[in-house]
Amino acid sequence: MSQQTIKLKNIVGTEQRMKQGIYIIIVFFLMAVDQSQAGEKRDLLQERSNNSSFSTWILPNKSWITFPAYSDREAWNKIPSNVRMSFIDEGEKYLDFSWPSIPASTYLDFVRTGSREVMQQPYRKRKKAMEALVMAELMEGKGRFLDQVVNGVWAYCEQTYWGLSAHLTMQRNGAGLPDANDPTIDLGVGMISADLAWIHHFFRKEFDDINPLISQRIKKEITDKVLTPFYTRNDFWWMGFNSDFVNNWNPWCNYNVLTCIMLIEDDRDKQLAGIRKVMKSVDQFINYYPDDGGCEEGPGYWGHAGGKLFDVLELLYKISGGNITLYDHELIRNIGTYIYKAYIAHPYFINFADAGARIHTRPGMIYRYGKRIKDVNMMGFGAFLAGKYGWKEGEISEGKIEITLHNIFILDDILKHEPIEPLSNHFWLPDTQIMGARDNAGTTDGFYFAAKGGYNAESHNHNDAGTFVLYYDGKPCIVDAGVGTYTKKTFSNERYDIWTMQSQYHNLPKINGEDQRFGKQYKATNCKFSASPSNIRFSTELATAYPEEAKVKSWIRSYQLKRGKYFKISDKYQLLAKSGETTFNFLTSCKADISIPGKVGLKGEGFSLWLHYESSKIEVSEEVIEISDSKLKKSWPQGLTRLVFSLKNDRLSGENTFIITK
Repeated sequence: MSQQTIKLKNIVGTEQRMKQGIYIIIVFFLMAVDQSQAGEKRDLLQERSNNSSFSTWILPNKSWITFPAYSDREAWNKIPSNVRMSFIDEGEKYLDFSWPSIPASTYLDFVRTGSREVMQQPYRKRKKAMEALVMAELMEGKGRFLDQVVNGVWAYCEQTYWGLSAHLTMQRNGAGLPDANDPTIDLGVGMISADLAWIHHFFRKEFDDINPLISQRIKKEITDKVLTPFYTRNDFWWMGFNSDFVNNWNPWCNYNVLTCIMLIEDDRDKQLAGIRKVMKSVDQFINYYPDDGGCEEGPGYWGHAGGKLFDVLELLYKISGGNITLYDHELIRNIGTYIYKAYIAHPYFINFADAGARIHTRPGMIYRYGKRIKDVNMMGFGAFLAGKYGWKEGEISEGKIEITLHNIFILDDILKHEPIEPLSNHFWLPDTQIMGARDNAGTTDGFYFAAKGGYNAESHNHNDAGTFVLYYDGKPCIVDAGVGTYTKKTFSNERYDIWTMQSQYHNLPKINGEDQRFGKQYKATNCKFSASPSNIRFSTELATAYPEEAKVKSWIRSYQLKRGKYFKISDKYQLLAKSGETTFNFLTSCKADISIPGKVGLKGEGFSLWLHYESSKIEVSEEVIEISDSKLKKSWPQGLTRLVFSLKNDRLSGENTFIITK
């Protein structure tokens, strides 16, 4: 087969306006989840909310807030000058900022072309400007940025909807334009409302001195757009009240709603009822999580899943004076430690599901989470990442106002803490069915591989049951492409038309011309893991991940890491018939040389390896993939190559082995 070159472009469509009432964001593949994948009904938070002392636990009058008041200039001036100046310098960029409108046409673009970006670009510019101006004013304290903060506040208050065009599908009228009579709470609504709630908290007196209508308007808009819908509705899918499925939206939205309840709600009874409802909803997320703490959405989403769970648990801990706490529960510890188990080598993490291979995560939150669960490795990992991300130089902003403030006020502690790069020997998560192992603990030298079992209806699923990734000396070799820029197609019934979602573009076989399919019934089975000082083995049955058309009775995929020597992939199969081409596919970021029969040269960043195969049984071709998508390009600027090994014979059973050596 001759070399093919494919140029990957941003996906745009020409579809007409979506039908009324279709909730594409709750796409069919997210809802078709086997309840057996969910954890037990633990209801840990509801146990606390049902306590007879609950109402006395919740601290009154914002006494739970640990940040200094805006007027406490002595406290703010204790922040290192380089940190304060970095925020002031950033804020000065926006002193003449013209707050962009978000025209109706940009919302409509999502249903007209499938693009989210046309609407999200001005949205992000607004958010970045607002947060920069607020932080600059908090750092300087002279009122120089306040007029622009007020301009931003007013622009938001005049905006019908604070969320994203892609999430308007939550409306009863469907996507297109925001419906002022049907306020819904998505991720964007939550983030903007929480920012505005903190702005109201810090600058209320200053706003009232300018004009009392400013603070009044903020409170009205948050009440109308967030508090009232949350109090009165139970049908937002992310709440988990009407479905067995939840994902990162649950803690993410609940955290921001809880922030608004605590900062804006003055009615004590409504406040207590709202807190209880948040706790009941977050319990659905905790119940869904497997005991091993694995994040089925992958490390790229852990900061918005397990990390956001920490944010909401920490807020509950603070508003209750420490009486509402789950930090001693094994599940909460496991959810936290997952992030360093999934670490390969900076900046790479295992990127199964919708994630890039290069992940920029949250060192401050990781450090604080580790401190709460008393995990030294997790605290050290936070300190390690803080060093990598330039915290010493003052690069500690994470956008969101209160998250950035948390970073500022732990800066001294985290920089003094001993950094730990968590290069663990191996791990196995039996519930999530993900494993990882390296040649030697404590070093990135040599081989590292990770593999998964799983099922093809996981949150942010790719049809990838049984896939693996391989790194050498901490650099990628056999890879998972990750996910491109989100479009309307990404979360629709056309998801698996996208090449990055297909099993043939993962490190998996195509059997009798058939790829894996989406659905809870398509899964890896009989996963087995074993580890010894010299060998790591993982195997799984993949026949159950393919449709009947694949005519496969059994396909056992096995991986072996012979530490310090080689990595081996084996496929032992039994077919019911020969009805199409069968291929073994490997996606590599290396420069591949297929000119020598029986072995493929793989030249990566600072290393060279050989992939050995049986040329008498199979022949190899390559497909060069030029990356144009901006999101994919961050991980693979030089593009990718798919190695396609085709079976030469028509035998219905056999075994094929690939060995990768130095």
